[in-house]
Amino acid sequence: MAELVYRPVIGLALSLFKAWDLKIDLRGTENIPRSGGAVLASNHISYLDFIFDGYAARPRKRLVRFMAKDSVFRHRISGPLMRGMRHIPVDRRQGDAAYAHALDSLRSGEVVGIFPEATISQSFCLKDFKKGAARLAQESGVPLIPMALWGTQRLWTKGRKRDFSRSHTPVTIRVGEPIDTSEGTAEELTARLRERVQGLLEHAQRDYPDTPSGPEDSWWLPAHLGGTAPTPEEVARRERR
Repeated sequence: MAELVYRPVIGLALSLFKAWDLKIDLRGTENIPRSGGAVLASNHISYLDFIFDGYAARPRKRLVRFMAKDSVFRHRISGPLMRGMRHIPVDRRQGDAAYAHALDSLRSGEVVGIFPEATISQSFCLKDFKKGAARLAQESGVPLIPMALWGTQRLWTKGRKRDFSRSHTPVTIRVGEPIDTSEGTAEELTARLRERVQGLLEHAQRDYPDTPSGPEDSWWLPAHLGGTAPTPEEVARRERR
């Protein structure tokens, strides 16, 4: 039943990609297994990241069940779609239920998508990672696969108006080799995961074919790369207010 909802949504997403004439550069999709469970762990810079993470699994003919905050499931439009595609609601007050749901999905051979930062990074740099992705992969015995996205923030991100009129925007997707979860604590695996995602992110940024068109367009570039996005420290100060 889930695929009756999921596949038309994929078709719609592909039609939108074509209409926007996005320039998608996807590498490393062979690291996603063709069968069996896996955890895909990606950085988070846009409200649309789940679409592009799911797109990365498409060449392997896999559908990704994403963990997402439960408010999305209560929305009158997105809710029925999220439930129909069997994504996994996360109520932070009852995190154990979401964890158990994700663990069952992995053990039944599903691919589960997780954003270890938990929220969108407004600095476009990696935030601290939560341990859930590493714990789930280790407990279920499935591959832990790092991913990085770049360019998606230009379409729709936190604190900026969505710009679906933008066309020809490059989007870079990098999928890394699975991380061995047979040894190490969840903390150690999480640190290793963050290091691998950071490496993929830097690779994606180096490969990215676009630069800001001028000072007013440099908002999507991190401060350490010469852009005007807030630094992680500035974002942290804002969030404490």
